[in-house]
Formats: sequence, C-alpha cells, structure tokens
Amino acid sequence: MLSDIPPSTDPRVLIDFRTADDAGVYEWEGGPALVQTVDFFTPIVDDPYVFGQIAAANSLSDIYAMGAQPRTALAIAAFPKDGLEPGTIEAVFRGGYDKLREAQTALLGGHTVQDQEIKFGYAVTGAADPRRLLSNAGARPGDVLLLTKRIGTGIIGTAIKADRAPAAIVGQAIASMTALNKTAADVMAAVTGVHACTDITGFGLLGHACEVAQASGVTLLVDAGAVPLFDGVEAMVAQNRSGGLTANRKHFGRRISLPDDLTRERADLLFDPQTSGGLLIAVAEPGADDLRQRLRDRGVEVATVGRAVERAEDDALIHVR
Repeated sequence: MLSDIPPSTDPRVLIDFRTADDAGVYEWEGGPALVQTVDFFTPIVDDPYVFGQIAAANSLSDIYAMGAQPRTALAIAAFPKDGLEPGTIEAVFRGGYDKLREAQTALLGGHTVQDQEIKFGYAVTGAADPRRLLSNAGARPGDVLLLTKRIGTGIIGTAIKADRAPAAIVGQAIASMTALNKTAADVMAAVTGVHACTDITGFGLLGHACEVAQASGVTLLVDAGAVPLFDGVEAMVAQNRSGGLTANRKHFGRRISLPDDLTRERADLLFDPQTSGGLLIAVAEPGADDLRQRLRDRGVEVATVGRAVERAEDDALIHVR
C-alpha cells in the first residue's frame, strides 16, 4: 500500500521504512544518532493505570530494539467526549508517565483528540551511537536467535475482552507487558557479537522474524518447541484467536515453512500478535552463551529459539522445526 512512497535521499537518514525496522534513524553531525518511533493502540486490559504502563513500555521497546536509549516522549491519545470519568483518563496518563520515569525518559507533552474508541501511546525519541546501531538487516548465517519474553499476549488479551481469561494467566501477561526491555538492551550493549534485534509486537514472532530474514538476506530456522509460552495459553487458543493472528498468517505465511506435525495451537501462537513483547536477538554463536548467561544474571528470562542460515533454496524466510 505504501510501496509508491519514495524513500529519502538524505544521506543523514541511516535507517528508514525500507527494512521494516522498529524505528527510523537520523545522523546528527558530531553527536549521537536520533532514533524515532511512534506506537499507540486500544486498551487490552481493564485497569486504566496498567493500560498506560503497557502503552508506554510498548512504545519504548522500539528504541531499545535499535540499540538506543530513549530520551523524550510525546503522548498520543484519543478519548470519547462522553462516558469516561476524568479519573480514568488521568490514570491512563499516570501509568504511562510512571513507566517513562522508570525508563528515565522525559515527557515533553503530546496531543489528544476526541474519538469513540480509546487509543493511547507515545512518539519516542532516543539516542544511539551510529556505529553500534542494531537493525533488522544485520543477521548473519550462523547467528543464534534469543527471545527475551514469553509468547501469547494476543490470545490472552482476546480472552480478557471476552471475560474468559483465568486470573493467574492475566497476571503473567500483565507482568510481562509492563516490563521494560531496558535491562535486556543494556546487557546487549555490553557484549560483542550482537548483529540484529527486533521487538516482538503486532506481527507476532514469525512476522517479525520474517522481517529480519528479509532485510538480512538469510533464512531463519525457528524451533517451535523452544519458544517460551505463558503457562496454560495453548489451551486458550481455540476460543481466542484474534483478527490480527489471521492477518499475520495470511500475510507472512506464504514464505514460512511449517512442519506437518506442528499443532494448530502452537502454530497460531507463533503468529499471535504481541503487545510489549520481548526482544528477538541475533548473536554470533561464540557470544551466545555469554549473552544468555548475562541476561539471566540480570533477571531476564531468555530462550534460544533458533538460528540464521544461508537463504534457503526454496526462498523461504522461515523454516519452523
């Protein structure tokens, strides 16, 4: 739909939409590169404060995935004219503000419009050393793929809306979605051999992995059994498939090879759109054990979910095993 929009010819634009990266990057003379992103969405939980926290963590995640540090944010909000208590709106903004403060990111202002459907998020600006940027395009054959959060928030969010999500699994999902990817990003910055990174959000694990494979010119082998899931989420899939899951499978599925013995539930979870998901990191094999251990030492849950190889002869972007 946007293929006719010409890319910038400004040499100071280091990364733009052509690689489907999480943020755009602009190089300032004599200083850090400017990293910019924007994200907002409708509520996926009932608690307005928690919704604000999740929206902020989700927006900040794009900056962390680029190997950058967030610096400033502008709120983007839409609320209906009638039907909401002022305290509800305040709680959304307060949740977002508290999460920005945790990330040491300054809230500069924002923009609010009237809309029948609530929407909230942020435009975030970060800073990065242009020599140490991470993008979708850096994965190399032999790299190991690490994932830093569990999968299944789309299924759980759909169940929450239908009032059929067990409290325990809701608690797991909220804890994950409100957790910043800051620690994982800090650990990545301290090790060598990290070649590419993306955060797992609306396109699901396989959708975002496809973007990495496409931009990098490799094929990714994904071990379906190694992908970490929220406890009990597989049993919820049949009743809680979202429209986004179906769209992801339709859009990316033609270049993904799925094994015949993969269950429908597990396959759906691999396409499940995530909110404030973890980082998918491509790291050279010699440094993978070190990075994995450092992440665990800092309290980050991490799993090895696959590897990158030379582009497959069948031109598949992903082979799920």
